[in-house]
Amino acid sequence: MATPFASSADLAERTETFEVLADGVYALTAEGDPNVGAIEGEDFLVCFDARATPLMAERWLGRLREHTGKPVRYLVLSHYHAVRALGAEAFDAEIVVAHAATRRLIAERGEQDWASELGRMPRLFQGHESIPGLTWPTLTFTDRVCLDLGGDRGALELAWFGRGHTAGDVVAWLPRQRVLFAGDLVETRAALYTGDAYHHDWLRTLDALDDLGAEVLVGGRGEVARGREAVEAAFRLTHDFLTTLLGCVTAVVRTGGRLEEAFRAADNALTPTYGRMPIYSHVLPFDVTRAWEELTGEEHPEIWTPERDREVWRRLVG
Repeated sequence: MATPFASSADLAERTETFEVLADGVYALTAEGDPNVGAIEGEDFLVCFDARATPLMAERWLGRLREHTGKPVRYLVLSHYHAVRALGAEAFDAEIVVAHAATRRLIAERGEQDWASELGRMPRLFQGHESIPGLTWPTLTFTDRVCLDLGGDRGALELAWFGRGHTAGDVVAWLPRQRVLFAGDLVETRAALYTGDAYHHDWLRTLDALDDLGAEVLVGGRGEVARGREAVEAAFRLTHDFLTTLLGCVTAVVRTGGRLEEAFRAADNALTPTYGRMPIYSHVLPFDVTRAWEELTGEEHPEIWTPERDREVWRRLVG
């Protein structure tokens, strides 16, 4: 029997967990589904990532409204992927913030990414018919933006530390509370999607992020990491996935092997640690393909489309 395509057969609902990370700092996790978060300002909210559809976003906002009724002034997109951006309408945010590269990528490949992700992960797109269109940032930056939260709440830093999961990943950092929302640059007990990645740059970006010394980490997927030991474990898991993937693919490229051999080598090396983690089987064919592409001289990721997705899946998985 053919293996079901990507996460198309993963239709079981996940248990969502709402957590208070510090005074006025919140996260929602869901057993390996994309995480989201929010930070209270004196009289406004900053929300981090939007989920895939307005319907899915409204579920998160319903939980958030049990704790605060403040309006959303800023919606921050960690990067351009559809599961992070297309639910934006539900927030009624004054300002949608993203890196300048994210805006460029939305223009270049946003429509194709939307179609691709809907096909790969239909469960995350409940109510997809309500998506009004692509989400466009209204404020972009290239390095860092500091938001004054007002009163005695301190500052929220939105920052780009380098290319990684995509060209435009940004994080939200609360230096006073030592809380880091890292998006998909760091995962906690979840496999990595690297299909649009810059693998070597990502390793350098990880080092810079780790130097912040976060004591609470909300990664892109997986549970909240609390305490330096748990945060460091998440960084190591992310780092080791990348280095193992790169090592396997590099070895096959150097010997003149084929993409299929690289996939088998990476799967054999990664499965013992990551095989039971969320999305592992889904992402690996796309991860290996992007690593191969990058190591054979194609610096920027090729655009994923539903047709390309299926072609890669047939070739590597069957």
